[in-house]
Amino acid sequence: MTRIVEPEAGPRSKRAAILTAAVDCFGETGFEATKWSTVAERVGIGQTALYHYFESKTHCLLTIMRLELQRSHDRFVEATKDAADPVEALRAAVRAAYDVSPQEVLQMRILQNHMDLLSGSRRSKREEDERVAARQLVQVVERDWTNLLVKGMSQGSFPLRDAQLLGAGVLGLIVSVWRWYRPSGPTPLAEVSELIEGACVRMVAS
Repeated sequence: MTRIVEPEAGPRSKRAAILTAAVDCFGETGFEATKWSTVAERVGIGQTALYHYFESKTHCLLTIMRLELQRSHDRFVEATKDAADPVEALRAAVRAAYDVSPQEVLQMRILQNHMDLLSGSRRSKREEDERVAARQLVQVVERDWTNLLVKGMSQGSFPLRDAQLLGAGVLGLIVSVWRWYRPSGPTPLAEVSELIEGACVRMVAS
């Protein structure tokens, strides 16, 4: 798997601040509507300084997407590693998917809104490296869910089905929430999590 070596985060580095500001802007206003200069203003630097860290707005977007995919994978692994019972592992994985901060909600929204960006190659090497790494992480996340279901089927906890297709369906249901959910909306995320958790268990175990 392609791995991006993260730059050293020295005390004067603005990279983390740029990523945070970009997530806020892309998540709230939309990627296309966000001016690159607006991100610089939020960080308190000149626009030309952005290019020291990211060669383009798209490069920054792809980095956000890769980092979010890595975070999602890491949370899945952490949530399920000690769950011996497949049903509990499934429940834990769904709960972990929704145990997120408002900033992570924005990151997930950005990721889901721009998944098509991962399908075509980029001319820029740095953009292409980020795209390839993110695309491979998508495959890792899909494999995570498939393997969870295969394990449950092998232990007799889940009926035998096409685990890859079923995993895609479960994952699709989980991530679809980020297209419409808003922290300021009327429905608490905990309520959404409980609803989707029950739906996933019924989908897999029934």
